Amino acid sequence: MRVQGGTNLYGFSVGILMLDTRFPRVPGDMGNASTFDFPVRYHRVSGASPDRVVRQGQRELLPAFVEGARFLERDGVRAITTNCGFLAKFQPELAASVTVPVFTSSLMLVPLVQRMLPPGRAVGILTVDASSLHPEHLAGAGIPPGAPLVVAGLETEKEFTRVLLDDLLTLDVETARQEHLTVARRMLAEHPEIGAIVLECTNMPPYRADIQAATGLPVFDITTLVRMVHEAVRHGLPPRPA
Repeated sequence: MRVQGGTNLYGFSVGILMLDTRFPRVPGDMGNASTFDFPVRYHRVSGASPDRVVRQGQRELLPAFVEGARFLERDGVRAITTNCGFLAKFQPELAASVTVPVFTSSLMLVPLVQRMLPPGRAVGILTVDASSLHPEHLAGAGIPPGAPLVVAGLETEKEFTRVLLDDLLTLDVETARQEHLTVARRMLAEHPEIGAIVLECTNMPPYRADIQAATGLPVFDITTLVRMVHEAVRHGLPPRPA
């Protein structure tokens, strides 16, 4: 068999736009390559700190993310995502800046998950900071106004959100795990109508199985979406039969 080369000689299906961080990325985290059983291409966006992206929501960062998306496209990836769910606010602009599919956030799963649920059920969104999640993020992800949602954030706790948004070097993983369970259980106790949970933060997937076990509910996250998109594009990667 003869094969034809192309722009992507490295076998990357998905490119990931990374925030400019130094905090630990444990296995399961989107920023830890061992999370995936296929290669992903990382590109760090200089100056895009968690504080600037999440707490401040700086639109001044958009050109740097557009540049990063175009870089990844030139490198041959077949789809592009980001490692911060709050970048959903930039979904229209980033999707328009390249010719490959762009999915900025696990929040884009919310309309799909909602349609899986019976009437009267809500989607619970677990986020790194509920006070910073605004209607523009939901709109960017395609979540319609008035959708039955319950949003809970880990900013009420002491470890996970502080380490991530302040970009600290040390994370107590067990404390972070317990914080996820505490917030998830509290969210369900206050809102028993929740039928499924979507994890907004790309650093939350290491705790997904624990949240599933504690709540008994389906739990979706960004790695769910990355794997789905990988399956949708992987057979189109070069080299191809000539």
